[in-house]
Amino acid sequence: MITPQSSSKPASFVTTNAVFIGRSLRLSLRNTEALIMAIMLPIMLMLLFTYVFGGAIDPVGNYVNYVVPGIILLCAGFGSSFTAVNVAEDMTNGIIDRFRTMPIHSMSVITGHVIASVARNLLATGLVIGVAYLVGFRPSANVWEWIAALGVITLFILAFTWLFATIGLASGNPSAASGYGFILLFLPYISSAFVPTDTMPVWLRGVANNQPITPVIETIRGLLTGAPILDSAWLAAGWCIAILLTSLVWCVLIFRKKAARR
Repeated sequence: MITPQSSSKPASFVTTNAVFIGRSLRLSLRNTEALIMAIMLPIMLMLLFTYVFGGAIDPVGNYVNYVVPGIILLCAGFGSSFTAVNVAEDMTNGIIDRFRTMPIHSMSVITGHVIASVARNLLATGLVIGVAYLVGFRPSANVWEWIAALGVITLFILAFTWLFATIGLASGNPSAASGYGFILLFLPYISSAFVPTDTMPVWLRGVANNQPITPVIETIRGLLTGAPILDSAWLAAGWCIAILLTSLVWCVLIFRKKAARR
């Protein structure tokens, strides 16, 4: 006579991640205010800089082509920052304890937030680019340059989403996660997103040229508008990969440490 096994077989890694990705997407659809804000704020800034400041910065009228790559990253940053809050909420409301009692890979709850955020941000990026066309954005990129630009944007979103997820994991509560993540949102303003860095004071120029946002923007700008890329592509890839790997290692260590305490 065969005795039934008392232990259940753990769900596969793929199945677990698919479930948590679906969960995170449903949470995103329910939190429509945050989704709308992540899209509308970059669009409002684009309209502000194009129509209010654009004439003073570039009287010829080509400023919209300059500013759109920076707005794209600003949109990605705002969208990714909500991941920190979502992860912090999961870590503080007790749901992680519930997941750890199930035969699943509990770390997948973080992966679900990240993948859903990447999908959400790519959608928001597409909408921002669509609005940019309406206000006069005219890129010169061919199909392959568009694909390369999309690859850079996706890598940037993935790297910073994992960073924000780790910040949410390390934070004590959602409010703290929102505050810590907000600091990173200032980086696009200290970069070449809105003005060339050579117009800045020497001390600020050094900061702008040696932070991750500027080479990513210059790479996207070069691919879409034909501006010189120089070594920005390698620097952009290096920064994004370094941030991604650091965030992954940091995230796993913090998750294991916090899970061990529960």
